[in-house]
Amino acid sequence: MKPVPHATSLRRAPVQRRSAERLTRILDACAELLDEVGYDALSTRAVALRAGVPIGSVYRFFGNKRQMADALAQRNLERYTERVTEQLTKVHQGDWRAAMDAVLDEYLAMKRTAPGFSLVDFGNQIPVGVRQAEPNTRVADRLTRLLSGYLDRTPDDELHRVFLVAVESADTLVQLAFRTDPDGDEAIITETRELLRAYLARVLD
Repeated sequence: MKPVPHATSLRRAPVQRRSAERLTRILDACAELLDEVGYDALSTRAVALRAGVPIGSVYRFFGNKRQMADALAQRNLERYTERVTEQLTKVHQGDWRAAMDAVLDEYLAMKRTAPGFSLVDFGNQIPVGVRQAEPNTRVADRLTRLLSGYLDRTPDDELHRVFLVAVESADTLVQLAFRTDPDGDEAIITETRELLRAYLARVLD
């Protein structure tokens, strides 16, 4: 089991392995319940029961369910980064189109399979329906750092701005794809991929 990364919403970061395992169970339970009952009906008590831990263990890490959802979003971002990094090992160095496909494909895979992801993804769905800029900025930060070396580019303000525009555009279109079809409308996803390639070509080619 991989340790849960530190999230700013944690009251206290786990130190011992047993504590880290308990935090993982809490976040897993939170993710499952988000899919089953939604955010409004989510409660710290229900999470504690599902995780098989005392309610005090939940409050040891989180003051409320919003902080718990934020920590889940942070864990999603860490796992997404790991998945993209793994996929990039299979792509030819400098092939930015294949790299962008990996970035989009891993996001789609998590949206379709990761518990709770459809509601919290990287943090920009809580409160439900509210789209905020900060999570997409964090994703753009990650991609700039992750891909700059792979693409032999300087991780400067221009590259960050380009990735931020790409992330914001893809986010909006992917949301549209999943509103159109619960599994993600393939035609819209194809259009999203083409739009990203056309936009990024002017900078990365």
